[in-house]
Amino acid sequence: MQNIQDYVRHTASAAKQASYVVAAAETAQKNAALLRTAELIKHHQTAILAANAQDMEQAAQKGLNDALLDRLRLTEKTIDNMCEGLRQIAALPDPVGEMDEFRTRENGLQIGKMRVPLGVVGIIYESRPNVTIDAAALCLKSGNACVLRGGSEAFNSNMALSKLITQALVENGLSAATVSLIENTDRESVGAMLKSPEFIDVVIPRGGKSLVSRIAAEARVPVIKHLDGICHVYIDRAADAEKAVNIAFNAKTSRYGTCNTMETLLVHQSRAAEILPVLAEKYAARDVELRGCPRTLSILPHIQTASEEDWDTEYLAPILSVKIVDSLEEAVAHINTHGSHHTDSIVTESYTDARTFLRTVDSASVMVNASTRFADGFEYGLGAEIGISTDKIHVRGPVGLHGLTSQKWIVLGDGQVRS
Repeated sequence: MQNIQDYVRHTASAAKQASYVVAAAETAQKNAALLRTAELIKHHQTAILAANAQDMEQAAQKGLNDALLDRLRLTEKTIDNMCEGLRQIAALPDPVGEMDEFRTRENGLQIGKMRVPLGVVGIIYESRPNVTIDAAALCLKSGNACVLRGGSEAFNSNMALSKLITQALVENGLSAATVSLIENTDRESVGAMLKSPEFIDVVIPRGGKSLVSRIAAEARVPVIKHLDGICHVYIDRAADAEKAVNIAFNAKTSRYGTCNTMETLLVHQSRAAEILPVLAEKYAARDVELRGCPRTLSILPHIQTASEEDWDTEYLAPILSVKIVDSLEEAVAHINTHGSHHTDSIVTESYTDARTFLRTVDSASVMVNASTRFADGFEYGLGAEIGISTDKIHVRGPVGLHGLTSQKWIVLGDGQVRS
């Protein structure tokens, strides 16, 4: 029997060969495969839901918590959303082959750049079966092959969906290896992917901090990732009070378990006495636990005292740290020291303060007068995202189609030779 290492390397090698074909595929061919996948998913909805029910039953028996069960569960609505996502990605412009930055040199050479696929993208993810579709669709549209390794809790769901993707690819003249699901959930299969740089060009993890940390530590393949979502809202001295309250409330309470949820609220000392009591009342109505610095406790004496650890914590829960600061500079220093370089927002009516915040906060998404919850590929008009990157190379923020491509230099000549 083939061992796991050999199986993964064989799968990745086949994906590498398929990547050369899909990189040259016409947009119409890729779109046809995406739309056919949507048709097949809807047609086989009953079978997909049955496979998911089997996963849900096994996950419940293993004692998975409610949050993981929620991410695992498929419904008719989530299947409709998958299909709509496929149609939306098919409707997006194809980035492959885009050329820009052309200039003509004195010797007549035309020099510019062409957008090209990355090659083979490895996706390692937990719980969410919809990632199987999102990842496959984005990789296909951007001209990449992909190797998918889902979690054991979603094995049956992922298998059911993967078979339909394969059918759609083959029906439209593309290799079945363009989208490959690792049909093994042993942890060794993850290690094999991370140690195959000759076949896999980049790895994107989707899951908890322990998974992402392991991948970042072990990978010999470039990784697009973020570890934490310690996001901030800073209410500036020049903030509109109504905007400040609405944004800070939404950034925390819209959803608690997402990476773009605010975990720390910073308030300029000149506005704290005015705004914090209003926010505290609204948070209390949603059972949000507040943990504040000593100055915050002087205004809100009933809340918990924040520890130094709180400033560095991604709660993913109805808990919020609150700190009063003396200046914009102090707010920026706190964000750059304690944040995770994910998403941070300022509420201000000062053009100068907004510009300073945008220029000096070192995060993948920096916002003015908007909730951090907008840091999302769909909200950014990318159609969908395959993840969010807090790295600086090669892509930062929500990763959509353009984030799954690179650029190569193009030189157009007419017989020139170098003297």
